[in-house]
Amino acid sequence: MDKENAIIVEGLRKEFKAYSSRSGLSGAFRDLFTRNYKIVPAVNDISFTVKRGEMVGYIGENGAGKSTTIKMLTGILTPTSGKIIVNGMNPHKEREKFTQTIGVVFGQRSQLWWDIAVQESFRLLKKVYKVSDEDYNSHMNHVIKTLDIGPLLDKPVRKLSLGQRMRCELAAALIHNPPLLFLDEPTIGLDVLVKLKIREFLKEINEKYNTTILLTTHDLTDIEALCERVVMLDEGKIIYDGALQDLKEKWGEGKELQFQFLEETELVRLQHLTADMPVKWEMDEKGQIFTAQTDDVDEVISQIIARVVSTFKIKDVKINEVSTEEIIRNIYEKGSA
Repeated sequence: MDKENAIIVEGLRKEFKAYSSRSGLSGAFRDLFTRNYKIVPAVNDISFTVKRGEMVGYIGENGAGKSTTIKMLTGILTPTSGKIIVNGMNPHKEREKFTQTIGVVFGQRSQLWWDIAVQESFRLLKKVYKVSDEDYNSHMNHVIKTLDIGPLLDKPVRKLSLGQRMRCELAAALIHNPPLLFLDEPTIGLDVLVKLKIREFLKEINEKYNTTILLTTHDLTDIEALCERVVMLDEGKIIYDGALQDLKEKWGEGKELQFQFLEETELVRLQHLTADMPVKWEMDEKGQIFTAQTDDVDEVISQIIARVVSTFKIKDVKINEVSTEEIIRNIYEKGSA
């Protein structure tokens, strides 16, 4: 077993058949006998490793191949080609032994039984994973306390709010204290306080047990709070794998100036006003906040503000660093990092 790496992926590929329907009645009739299809790669020859104890953010837009990768790493899907070693095993060939070593939380699917009390689900999972009473009590008392789910244990899952259910899902994934945790959109639709609680808890188990965590999410504040490294996927290919900090330093040079005006203003007028300067203007849907993206150069920033202030009546102005979200959007637009 590889003592250093929890996950090794080499040349991993997953293809799906996409069927297309022919038009018209005669087309529908022909489709009954022969179907037209094309092969679509969801994951396209990717390779990466994750070290033990590492927390890695796996990010990409919808349809980039994130969930397909996680399903292959957890043994739900079989790869078309390539090599996967997770916790020293092939996820498809050593199913029973393998599932004892991972925890999985899918934001959209539940591993708890809908109609029975949460703690009954926990007891069933304890039996499935063959966890001793002693191990269960010493580990789960801490998990239940930290995630603040003690008051929920007697309730059936269907009576829980989304935030309560997700905290219980996370606890359920950790009953056997696995060395590796897969989290697929674990904070989707949750309020800020629940998100903070979940993030704090994940940091804690990573420090306490050296738990390896692979996290896919659309919420980049999750990644910033937890992960030093990001793997970025676009159309089934890895376009960036490295430190989040490097990404910010390389792509995040610049400032955003946000203006709110007292009277209605048009984007064109602002673009015209700063046509000779290195600035890109955007406006929000309601046309109330106008954002100027520019270089992080004091002289340029003060010049933009001076021109805008001398031409328009200002209600408010803010200067922000370029957000991680903006950086990642720029990378996707350019197609590589």
